[in-house]
Amino acid sequence: MRRFLFLLLLAARPVGAAVPPGEAWPQAVTYEVFVRSFADSNGDGIGDLRGLTSKLDYLQSLGVGALWLMPISPSPTDHKYDVTDYRGIDPDYGTMEDFEVFLAEAKTRGLRVILDLVINHSSRQHPWFTQALADTSSPEFGYYVWKNASEVGPTTVTRTGPDTDNLRRWHESKEHPDQLYYAYFNGGMPDLNYDNPQLKQAIFDIGRFWLERGVDGFRLDAAKHIFPEGREAESVAFWREFRTAMQAVNPNVLLVGEVWADADVTRQFLPGLGSVFNFELSGKILRALKSGRGAGLASWLADLLGHYRESAPDFIDATFLTNHDQNRVLSELGGEDKARVAAALLLTLPGSPYLYYGEEIGMLGAKPDPFIREPMLWQTEPDPSRTRNDRVRYSKDGTVRAVAGQEGDPRSLLNHYRDLILLRNATPALGRGTFEPVEGLHDRLVSFVRHHEQGDVLVLHNVGHGPVTVDLTDRLAAFQKLQWKSSDDVSLGDGKVILPSLTSAILD
Repeated sequence: MRRFLFLLLLAARPVGAAVPPGEAWPQAVTYEVFVRSFADSNGDGIGDLRGLTSKLDYLQSLGVGALWLMPISPSPTDHKYDVTDYRGIDPDYGTMEDFEVFLAEAKTRGLRVILDLVINHSSRQHPWFTQALADTSSPEFGYYVWKNASEVGPTTVTRTGPDTDNLRRWHESKEHPDQLYYAYFNGGMPDLNYDNPQLKQAIFDIGRFWLERGVDGFRLDAAKHIFPEGREAESVAFWREFRTAMQAVNPNVLLVGEVWADADVTRQFLPGLGSVFNFELSGKILRALKSGRGAGLASWLADLLGHYRESAPDFIDATFLTNHDQNRVLSELGGEDKARVAAALLLTLPGSPYLYYGEEIGMLGAKPDPFIREPMLWQTEPDPSRTRNDRVRYSKDGTVRAVAGQEGDPRSLLNHYRDLILLRNATPALGRGTFEPVEGLHDRLVSFVRHHEQGDVLVLHNVGHGPVTVDLTDRLAAFQKLQWKSSDDVSLGDGKVILPSLTSAILD
């Protein structure tokens, strides 16, 4: 019935009107887009901004409130995390005019836009770096971190996190064999030197440039590594300064940082960034579904959020399942039933959820990176919007149902996501409510209450195999009505709710 009412609401809404997220920016669900793989407008096989613009009605109908665009600036690589022009649009994706049209159309639909800003490093082909190599007395030489080759000892170390290869930190150039430059990720991406005030101001100007064009904020790549290793305190201080500069242009700017680290390190970045991705929660959700044990997850999260609030009372927890650096959810969990519970967890837990493109249709993918960034499937072939990738391995006709094949199926994964997002938008407790774990009900349950002045909800997720019965008495006596259930087999009667394997329920 709830889905029917939502469809009536959508049908009655004027064309082009926004689906209200039901909550103030920036708590709305954000959709992460790899433009290259999303939608092709001109038949060249490469996703572009015009293609993305053509799919804004789809994204609006999904109920998301914001879009995060992975890097769109000129770059010599497909992934574009090595920028050669921070104020430009990569020609593969279109023009600045195309971007401005996209931005205007997104705003017409009530969609916010954040850009991936990659300022830990530039491309080796950036004019700053080529000028530094050409003339060591140039100002641009000071934009990067250098050492005399004789000062650098062993250069290979083991790291953990998003980049687990053994990579050298200091790199040679044929132009200056006596000088090594610092690059945390690889030699094609030299780190920028934030000890240089001129460079710092140039980066601040780049942020202002995009905000003045109307973007709402930035996803900040490699936020932990602004300064070289061992100088995290200075990286923390940098983000405070950056935020102040950006708020002078847009007081409501969103900065969400990639800080892949444990909680004690991550919390230090919160006062400057305001929001960071919760990598630990992502792992906890996936492990709970793999093990079939959910007890303790809610209490762990409550403790973590309390820990973070000590550093930044108003911080925004950026939650997600997986992203462009990780195996896709369905490939990790091995089944759609588990993926449905994962989605329900993400969209009912506190925080600001981020959804990786294609997750809503069950796209597959496992490392290396090209196979977790495969083309979005809009319809079965011939599919004029589908991008082309000669190395598609996982997500293709026969393994994933395209959007067109799922739209009309009320039981599809796509409509499961849509129902949950629209429900979250319409339920203040889910979008903005406080969070109280409910432990001790069953080992297979993740259970909690979301409190809000407009009404509380009890959320139950059975992450394991085998039914679970929850007695709605004593502390749960206030919750006697099923607001939403993930399966018709979830039942409520005689003061008890029964959740079969891998199902979810929301009660009020």
